[in-house]
Amino acid sequence: MAPTERMGRSWPRGLRVFSLVGVIGAVMAIPDVHAQQKPADFPIRPIRIIAPIAPGGGLDTVTRIGAQVLTEAWGQMAIVDNRPGGGTIIAMDLAAKANPDGYTLFSGTNTMMLLGATKRVKYDIRKAFDPIVLMTTQWYVLVLNPSLPIRNVKELVAFSKAQPNALSYGSPGIGTNGHLSMEWFKLLSGASMVHVPYKGAGPAMLDIIGGQIQLMFTSTVSAAAHMKSGRLRAIAITSPKRHRTLPDLPTVAESGLAGYKQSNNYGLYAPAGTPRQIVLAMNQAVSTGLRTPDAIKRLAAEGTEPAERMTPDEYRQMIADEYIQLEQLLRKLDLKLQS
Repeated sequence: MAPTERMGRSWPRGLRVFSLVGVIGAVMAIPDVHAQQKPADFPIRPIRIIAPIAPGGGLDTVTRIGAQVLTEAWGQMAIVDNRPGGGTIIAMDLAAKANPDGYTLFSGTNTMMLLGATKRVKYDIRKAFDPIVLMTTQWYVLVLNPSLPIRNVKELVAFSKAQPNALSYGSPGIGTNGHLSMEWFKLLSGASMVHVPYKGAGPAMLDIIGGQIQLMFTSTVSAAAHMKSGRLRAIAITSPKRHRTLPDLPTVAESGLAGYKQSNNYGLYAPAGTPRQIVLAMNQAVSTGLRTPDAIKRLAAEGTEPAERMTPDEYRQMIADEYIQLEQLLRKLDLKLQS
């Protein structure tokens, strides 16, 4: 028997147990690659999250929940800076040019990809930003002023054809996802409407309620409170099948426009070149924070829930795949979304 073997077998029992505990402790001490810790010296001042829309819309609501999550996780204020205008381009440009130090973030939607695919921005959005975290995925609801004698998609299309351009629809701006959603709807249905761009979904919905315009596609987050109060009437949802939170609301596809579906992702981004440790730590903090009982309750009250959890790299790949699909869709439909 080798000397080392004899030594191992001759250890007192207590010492052998101590050694086993030490081994287990060492294994347990191996860091979890999914539990990223923020840098020791970050943040030392407030973090600004630039939101490209006016207060009151769905993106604004979710962004503020995400900002609160960061504030509570790191003990440093995360402040939402609303910069509406230009179909979200003004805010995008501001964020893309910001110092990539983790103190300036951008809260974006699929409109980012639309602006890139239609060349309305001079840079490749896939290279200008580092995706951080996907917060929620939203379906759109088709809402209108309840005074209209329209209660479903079929009646809407018939009304618009009988009175061409008598209906005006709103969107968060030219070239936004809300604009694309309605233009696709018009192309498939033959409906006739006039586009009125706004600086966010919130102001557009207020004008629907006030009767200045008549309808729009907007997120369930934006419309939830107005739908509950009866100030807006929802007639369809853009999900491929009826949504569990709105089981009585038919889909656009089942209402006569086969194949129609449209979603919108709400996520946080950083200027390209932001330190990876900060990006990973923010991903972990927001992903975890959005799954606390309080955050889940707040999101549920707005008709949404946390998105599928993914790493920054997985989020980047998702964006790349959806960008290609969007380019194909725009070519197929030949939509003119330039201002």
